[in-house]
Amino acid sequence: MASIAALSRAKFSIKSYSVEHGYPSRRRSLVDDAKFETKKNSEARLSWLQEQRQNSQDTDLSEEEVLVVTENKDDQDSPRIHNLLLCPNDGSFSGLARILKFIEACKGRIEHIESRCSRDDPKRMEIFLRLEISSSGLLHLMKSLRHGNLAQAEVLKEQLISIKDPWFPRHISDLDFCTHIMTKYEPDLDVDHPGFTDKVYRARRKEIAQIAFDYRWGQTIPDVVYTPDEIVTWGEVYRKLVDLYPKYACRQHVEVFRVLERECGYGPDSIPQLEDVSNFLKRRTGFTMRPAAGLLTARDFLASLAFRVFQSTQYIRHGSNPHHSPEPDCIHELLGHAPILADPMFAEFSQEIGLASLGADDQEIERFATLYWFTVEFGLCMEDGQVKAYGAGLLSSYGELQHSLSDKPERRPFEPEKAAIQPYQDVDYQDLYFVAQSFEKAKEQLKNYVYTKLKRRFDVTYDPFTQSIEVIDNMDKLKSISKSLESQLSRFNGALNRLSLARNNSNCWRKY
Repeated sequence: MASIAALSRAKFSIKSYSVEHGYPSRRRSLVDDAKFETKKNSEARLSWLQEQRQNSQDTDLSEEEVLVVTENKDDQDSPRIHNLLLCPNDGSFSGLARILKFIEACKGRIEHIESRCSRDDPKRMEIFLRLEISSSGLLHLMKSLRHGNLAQAEVLKEQLISIKDPWFPRHISDLDFCTHIMTKYEPDLDVDHPGFTDKVYRARRKEIAQIAFDYRWGQTIPDVVYTPDEIVTWGEVYRKLVDLYPKYACRQHVEVFRVLERECGYGPDSIPQLEDVSNFLKRRTGFTMRPAAGLLTARDFLASLAFRVFQSTQYIRHGSNPHHSPEPDCIHELLGHAPILADPMFAEFSQEIGLASLGADDQEIERFATLYWFTVEFGLCMEDGQVKAYGAGLLSSYGELQHSLSDKPERRPFEPEKAAIQPYQDVDYQDLYFVAQSFEKAKEQLKNYVYTKLKRRFDVTYDPFTQSIEVIDNMDKLKSISKSLESQLSRFNGALNRLSLARNNSNCWRKY
């Protein structure tokens, strides 16, 4: 999980941890990474707004108005398309006519896209409009509405959605741009990293990281020739965990792990190559691995999951402390994440989190990061009446694996709305774990959570044929998807009829 165990901001001392208890192979979390990014983005946005207001010599501009002023300074009079969302506070449309008059006065043209009940309050209506208007006309419109107090009366919620949507990849090749790493926590910069004073280790890390920096979509992942010392570190962790898997790991992980040993070079004296594991996963669930140079930002990592791509490191933790690593390494990725990604239902669950993150705001990214933490990283599940581990943070750390299934921590049924806001601690073993009834049940719970809680104005779907994201923001696109589903349903019904006929014929022959 190249970045998913990314970046706790608290300082820590490696010496204070008890190695003999198999301390978790992560101390930096995706959740803190997301919170850090939210704070940083907020501070940067405030500074940028103040600068732009000064440049425009209008300190009274709202954030949306500043965006209009700066989006196209060289061409303020050419018509542009924007999406507009009207949300009447009182449930009526008494002020709608006034808004339309304002739009007409500013030489704007509108097209109705959709009217629907609000997800937050079914008694309220939301009206989606496509607005064609010049930037200068839009700025005039927004000022007029604000001065006329219509922002309070009719609430032009998310006024310029098309401008304010965060960028996200639309094709799998766009993941070449989703490689922002948190360099602050690299071994040559983090004084608490066990490899900070080891110049040989630091040089080795840079050598392996360069593979990821040079990698582009569609290329074969270059092999890493691991050193004898790196293989020794891998083997020490490998032997300890393999002995625990039959008792503690979920069935899917145990079964696939045996196959990986046969087909992908898994063993105590052999570190698998990322390309081989990627090809294996692609045959099983369509997931592929992509080399990552280090800890990615939360948004970049989650976006990759939408394309069924798992960003994975290739370097090995420092040999001085094989059972602890301050960030994820290929031991964590290959022993914890890879086996469970070969399960179709879990692969769908992982992709759902990724799809939900596309276009989400910073606060929502925090919640999805937290959900990822309590599921993909440290999740438990029910299996034949017993609790088993499926989270990679557990399955790559023998100490926390045993702790999670002991009588010490609290365990609660998995509920996305609660897990998404659950505080966590990253100083010791987790004191709380969420238990999924099944991967299928967890996936349905996640989908319902996204539908009811995500503020995003659109939905998305992944097209595996073109490896691209389709944004569903109007009825025409929805109808196109509906036709595709009708075709699949027709094929399903045809197969069902054939099988039923074959079974009936077989029963008839048995009678004679």
